[in-house]
Amino acid sequence: MTYTTLFFDLDDTLYSQSCGLWPAIGKRIDLYIRNNFNIPEDQINSYRINLYKKYGTTLRGLKHIYGINEDDYLDFVHDVPLEDYINYDSRLRNILNSYSQDKWIFTNADDRHAKRVLNVLRISDCFTGIIDIKKISPYCKPQTEAYNIALNIVGLTNPKECVFIDDRDVNLDPAKEIGFYTILIDQNNTSNNHHTHIQSLLELPSVLKNTNY
Repeated sequence: MTYTTLFFDLDDTLYSQSCGLWPAIGKRIDLYIRNNFNIPEDQINSYRINLYKKYGTTLRGLKHIYGINEDDYLDFVHDVPLEDYINYDSRLRNILNSYSQDKWIFTNADDRHAKRVLNVLRISDCFTGIIDIKKISPYCKPQTEAYNIALNIVGLTNPKECVFIDDRDVNLDPAKEIGFYTILIDQNNTSNNHHTHIQSLLELPSVLKNTNY
């Protein structure tokens, strides 16, 4: 099969899962909940996890329950010093540029956070565009509607033309069901649910042929 389009998740996919950035964002989410809602301190983390499981993202859960301002939330939780966690790696840039297909970021984060991450990693120009949480609203990964919206945005009707790379099984499952070729980023290489899995994007050429060669 010839793939025309590659979709990449953002957080914990473009950079190492062990760098600490996502846990730092998680702490900001906990702090947002602590500052705005009457949730007992010892229940905040489990409350956030339950929202994620039920609604796909904490944001969707808080919007549904409390009607929060989406922009205020996103600005607050992403207010972390990215340079303390991630940095430029020429190997990643070279790998991305070696694929001639259109490459899209497909994330449950917002466009502003995605651009900041891409800028720090110096790979903004490697991507055709960003499909963020606002563009797929009112849905999010892993809701099937979000993947259909993403396909519509890039102008495709056949998901079998697409590769989707993400660090979460739950986000890859519906993509695989509708026809995407799915690649799991998993540092422990524990899942057999998808077409293949790698420990980091630096291993992508080992499982996906480089079209420029």
